[in-house]
Amino acid sequence: MIVFNKKESFWVFVGDLIIFSVALWLSLFIRNGGLPIYADINNYFVPFSIIFVLWVLVFYIAGLYDKYTTVLRDRLPGMIFNAQLANSAIAVFFFYFIPIFGIAPKTILFIDLFVSFVLIYFWRVYSSHLFSLKRKESAILIGSGEEIRMLENEINNNPHANLHFVSVIDLEKVENIDFENEVVEKIYSENISIVVIDINNEKAEGILPHLYNLIFSNVVFVDFSKLYADVFDRIPLSLLKYNWFIENISLKRNNIYDFIKRTTDLFLGLFFGFFSLVLYPFVYLAIKIEDGGQVFILQERIGKGGKIIKIPKFRSMNVSDGGKWVEKDDQRITRVGKFIRKTRIDELPQLFSIIKGEMSLIGPRPDIYNLGIDLVKKIPYYSIRNIIKPGLSGWAQIKQDVVPQSFEETRDRLSYDLYYVKNRSLFLDLKIALRTIQILLSRTGK
Repeated sequence: MIVFNKKESFWVFVGDLIIFSVALWLSLFIRNGGLPIYADINNYFVPFSIIFVLWVLVFYIAGLYDKYTTVLRDRLPGMIFNAQLANSAIAVFFFYFIPIFGIAPKTILFIDLFVSFVLIYFWRVYSSHLFSLKRKESAILIGSGEEIRMLENEINNNPHANLHFVSVIDLEKVENIDFENEVVEKIYSENISIVVIDINNEKAEGILPHLYNLIFSNVVFVDFSKLYADVFDRIPLSLLKYNWFIENISLKRNNIYDFIKRTTDLFLGLFFGFFSLVLYPFVYLAIKIEDGGQVFILQERIGKGGKIIKIPKFRSMNVSDGGKWVEKDDQRITRVGKFIRKTRIDELPQLFSIIKGEMSLIGPRPDIYNLGIDLVKKIPYYSIRNIIKPGLSGWAQIKQDVVPQSFEETRDRLSYDLYYVKNRSLFLDLKIALRTIQILLSRTGK
């Protein structure tokens, strides 16, 4: 079931490349005062083609190819502006500091930066409205709980969704409903083509015979949990039962994925670990000057299979956290600690845990041991996140709006971690890595 047309992102991507090419042609037209000749187009095509690839990569990192949401639509102008500033910096660097990319006259570059900014802005705003005009399918939502209402609100308030819920049936009140007359007849009379249902709800059993004949009327049935995951990129925890884990979670090895992931971890761990050493003396001096305390700490955390692993970090607090959540303005955090935590410098020594094989670059964040044990006792299914190696960054870190500081927020984090455990792949790992870079550069890391 595709709620947000996945082809939309592809066509927006194609449109961006066309707009960049048109902007270059117009820039040559403006510079030359007439139609550009073939020689000019040929001379500029290769260097600008490389720049265009880097530009769309910046757009991807900035989230401009994500599923369109009402929030993204409101933020679109600002996101485009910031991305184009980054693209301008990249273009200036390449054409001024890398001789092989040199172009003359360089006024073409600045004309192109202005023209491409104007064109890409209007294209993105226009395409946003264009894709919102697609016909919506009428649907009925059957289920109960908070997640049902969340899905109804997200779909019905999002102009980019390709369906609309005309009715919501609460399974908690299904006994008071004449299902055959009030629901089935409504499906026929209003040409409803999709029924989204929480099929694992015990109270759904009684209404399934009423829905059976709809199969012969070309009505499509969609499992609620799958649709919820597609829309929110997370798993609805309150609706999970053991059968979901049996069906969706497995330790079966994927040799190709495992080999590439471990090779990448080892190579990038060595690469970044080596170059990060240049920062160590500065962090050492800053910590020593502030309070004279120890520079490194070893934290006991929960690794793959629930095993205890000891990961190194730069010390950022004047006392141990004791397995308790660290708040934003926690008084235990030192002045140096605030900076190195915000920039993630405090986590650089963890690269050696990645080289060692106890952690991965991408995966669920490892819990401090004492806190993790407590969370396993209080949050159902929490231990399943430890079925794979923990990571330096993960799906929850780029998706969750807050740093978990309570059991409720940690439950939300688990919903994202389960999504990653179920759907992990090289493409998803790459997406997390690129978005992590964007978060670090904007200093909004969680």
